[in-house]
Amino acid sequence: MSLVPQPSFLPVDWWALAPVIALTAGTILLLLLEFVPSRPGDSRGGIVSLLALAFAGWAVWRVAGDKRELFGGMFVHDPFTVVFTLMFVAIGVLSVLTSWDYLKRTKINQAEYYALLLSSVLGMIVMAASNDLVTIFIGLELMSLSLYVLVGFRRTRLESNEASLKYFLLGAFASGFLLYGIALLYGATGTSNLARMGAFLSDTPLLGNPLLVIGALLVFTGFAFKVAAVPFHMWTPDAYEGAPTAVTGFMSVGAKAAGFAALLRVGLRALEPLQVDWVPLLAVVAFLTMTVGNVTALLQNNLKRMLAYSSIAHAGYILVAVAAGGPEGASAAVFYLAVYSFMNLGAFSVLTMMGRGRDERVLMSDLSGLGFRQPFLGLAMTVFMVSLGGIPPTAGFMGKVYVFGAAMKNPALLWLVVAGVLNSVVSVYYYLRVTVAMYMREPEGEPVQVSWGVPVALAVVLALVATLWFGVQANGLWAMARDSVLGLL
Repeated sequence: MSLVPQPSFLPVDWWALAPVIALTAGTILLLLLEFVPSRPGDSRGGIVSLLALAFAGWAVWRVAGDKRELFGGMFVHDPFTVVFTLMFVAIGVLSVLTSWDYLKRTKINQAEYYALLLSSVLGMIVMAASNDLVTIFIGLELMSLSLYVLVGFRRTRLESNEASLKYFLLGAFASGFLLYGIALLYGATGTSNLARMGAFLSDTPLLGNPLLVIGALLVFTGFAFKVAAVPFHMWTPDAYEGAPTAVTGFMSVGAKAAGFAALLRVGLRALEPLQVDWVPLLAVVAFLTMTVGNVTALLQNNLKRMLAYSSIAHAGYILVAVAAGGPEGASAAVFYLAVYSFMNLGAFSVLTMMGRGRDERVLMSDLSGLGFRQPFLGLAMTVFMVSLGGIPPTAGFMGKVYVFGAAMKNPALLWLVVAGVLNSVVSVYYYLRVTVAMYMREPEGEPVQVSWGVPVALAVVLALVATLWFGVQANGLWAMARDSVLGLL
């Protein structure tokens, strides 16, 4: 009889792990395709990506009603994982459709682009499904490293390289903060597992423990960087402006949703006993994030920078829901992330069609007269701007109803609700500037040309339908968001 312990493999639920396997296989296949000769304008990268994403979505939906734990509880398949996996798959599909013709037009149509996009989606799914701080960090790094390269994918452009380098350097600092915070939380509680950490904190008076408090603050800092919350938002305008427009749309919604998914899971599973202590801090950060984002967006004439500051403001609205806490606040945050993904990706899909060849036209003046020359694009862009401003009957309005409704149940947050409503009023001004440019201004010189393509037109239609549908029929999505949060508790 051997005295040496024999290694044994942990049991694996293959269906619960199928999205991860599908995206990994798709990434490897895309990299191998680079060794096979291809023609210019080849679409095989987009086709492989769509197939991998479709299989990932079907696989997670097939076992959507089950709740399982894998790898000793480090990776979980629960309703929260299902909802965010479907959200990331939808974001990935819309991003592939948006990139399809854009990559060919700008001469960067390489399979590596799609491989990086799938890797990033894979990292987002790992972040949302992780029940351990270590696997959350692995997912975050997988997502971030792919995004750093995607931002600089137009390597012949100086601003793209500069944006990538700035994003990478600041992202490395944020990763350091997050990792140090994880180490301190492990030192304070003796575990990195979220469920065991929560159980330990509920039975132990550690609220005055400096190790725990500093660790939690550093972890929050790491997530705040990823969701572009003030004062960790400095990288956002430059990274958004320098990145290829299709990448900007993808990172503006994907990275934000993944960051909030991890923050919600950590907050509800591990640090829930400390929620009362964190509400004042979250409320102040939410107020500053909304206000700084909206006020600065007023001054922008570059649409990518305007949407970057708008993205910061929307992170503030979602933080209002996080500060409200409890199942209703978390459900409102999940709902808002879903509808924000559709309306913001729709706006960026329209921007990718502006210009011919390698040209990108993203200034406010470039949209002059677009509403009459291209009625469908003008209508779609108007709906996306109206929804981002939170005007009924769009999905953005319903998102704000749920967010502010959850916060109003806490009397201490009424001032934050008033600030949020005032910020929404401010945001309407710069969103409507886009509509004014499209319908009330004549183009100066030659009108900007539009590059039509079936995939990107399909992406705009899908985003438009979702933005309008969830504005009038929000119950189904709200029920999914609420069930996902209840399944997490």
